[in-house]
Amino acid sequence: MPELAPKASERVVVVTRPRAQADGLARAVRAIGRTAEVLPLLEIAPIDDPAPLRAALAALHDYALAVFVSPNAVDAAFAHLDAWPVAVPLAVVGEGSRAALARHGVAAPGHTIHSPADPAHSDSEHLLQSLDLALFAGRRVLIVRGDGGRELLADALRAAGATVEAVAAYRRSTPVLTSGLAARLRALLAQPNDWIITSSEALRGLAGLVGALGPGSQAQFEQQHLIVPHARIAGTAHALGLRHVTLTGSGDARLLAALQSQ
Repeated sequence: MPELAPKASERVVVVTRPRAQADGLARAVRAIGRTAEVLPLLEIAPIDDPAPLRAALAALHDYALAVFVSPNAVDAAFAHLDAWPVAVPLAVVGEGSRAALARHGVAAPGHTIHSPADPAHSDSEHLLQSLDLALFAGRRVLIVRGDGGRELLADALRAAGATVEAVAAYRRSTPVLTSGLAARLRALLAQPNDWIITSSEALRGLAGLVGALGPGSQAQFEQQHLIVPHARIAGTAHALGLRHVTLTGSGDARLLAALQSQ
């Protein structure tokens, strides 16, 4: 089995984010002199029934806090909004969601936006550490997210006495393994490359696609180099047999720095 290519410039950087967030990162990768290929591992689609989301957004003034768990949640919600009420505080898990809010005209100091104190750690655990949970006892909190998702944030807020309403803003799915996608995956797996993976769900989906490719693909998969922003994703990678994993912390700047440091 071949070793990782000695020259980083010879490896393709595979950007696996959903399409809406992938193109900007791919441009940044090319700007540092690397070859980037966009291969979304999660497909984002509107929910079948947006009525609960619209109802929650119509009653924003009733909430003490609105939490967005991803940039996709921000974009999906603002498809139903003209403007965000200044009096309603927001919270985001990571810098990508903060940037998405800014694209919709929502930013500090005009709006109150809570986020993890350390931008390198974008997860629900660190967001909870930045919030004074006692302030939400007996008050309503809105969580806007994809269908399904982790319950840690909602459970912690409920334990603090908040009334939590979680509404789905979009659907996530793993791409279907078409003949075209299979050909792209085989070509990428034929030599070790750098894969930017920003979701455990996406990584598990990739593992499933690789498993469907047939004999030999798993061994090639295990030789790939993954660049991940969170320890939880690194743990998923190790559980799947991947050993070439670089953990960067949250944010595109850290992902790009990891590429440049090779």
